[in-house]
Amino acid sequence: QLSLGPDGGALDLDGFYAMHASLAPLMPMWNAGELGFAHAVSTPYRDKRSHFDGQDILEAGTGTGSGTTDLRGGWLNRLLPLLQGAAFETAYAVGSEEMAILRGPAQHAAWTPQTDLALSPQAQILLSGIYEADPPFHEAAEAAISISLAEGDGPQSRDIKQSQAAKLAAFTAQRLNAETRIAAFSLTGWDTHRAQHNVLKRPLEGLAEALGVLKKDLGKNWDNTVVMAMTEFGRTVRENGTSGTDHGTGGLMIMAGGAVRGRLVHGNWPGLADADLYANRDLMPTADVRSYAGAALSGLFAVSPSLIESKIFPGVDMANAPKILR
Repeated sequence: QLSLGPDGGALDLDGFYAMHASLAPLMPMWNAGELGFAHAVSTPYRDKRSHFDGQDILEAGTGTGSGTTDLRGGWLNRLLPLLQGAAFETAYAVGSEEMAILRGPAQHAAWTPQTDLALSPQAQILLSGIYEADPPFHEAAEAAISISLAEGDGPQSRDIKQSQAAKLAAFTAQRLNAETRIAAFSLTGWDTHRAQHNVLKRPLEGLAEALGVLKKDLGKNWDNTVVMAMTEFGRTVRENGTSGTDHGTGGLMIMAGGAVRGRLVHGNWPGLADADLYANRDLMPTADVRSYAGAALSGLFAVSPSLIESKIFPGVDMANAPKILR
């Protein structure tokens, strides 16, 4: 019996795994084969249990953080030079937080929901004209104008009461329906050290809302989309003294989209017996989360496994990469 289980009971998926009741809006997505999970996955980070280090390693994708001498920046930024015709708007960092996963020398765009970039028609003409003779600045100016136009028909203009998760997802869908092929944003609120049964409900609802908005707003483009929700930590197996869980090792990855082999929970389940735990407290990781991301990049963008291993995720083994795409 799980004392931190969801009120109202969990939602059965396959007779063994179940989904939190707050994710009920995603059940149609699961039933349609557009939602899947990978359990007992982790980055190579172990034991120090620092959010800062864990997040750096997740977004760097190197296994040792962003300070490596040969591969710096984020793994999505290292992907961009491998994509033919990649330009400023090929990748977008969406949200107020810096997305280190896109940090690096390859150019990419960024947008913050609270930023007002509305430009009058006269300002658009002036900005474009000033940088006409300077290609790099002209490209940036054109991108600023395109963002301004998107703002005019953006999520704020449609529904000022829309949640932050929905705003991020709505703008992301706008960009993906245009020139953008890669986008990253972050949803917070998952650090449940206290009263987890109450705290967890809100971020789960935000996640479900974001995925629902992406599917609705992407329309037919949803069929070619993969959404990957990754975290720097799992949660400990045992409840602590304040009705929460602390920084664990093995965790969960969520995959959604029309291109996903859904209605599956991927991975090898390690078990919850004391002898099966990592450090006598955590779910034992049985797979590198980077192998799942690498499988998505290889399938979506035709990047060879050897380039995944050498240029994007050093140290990852793609020989037995999971089959997560249709």
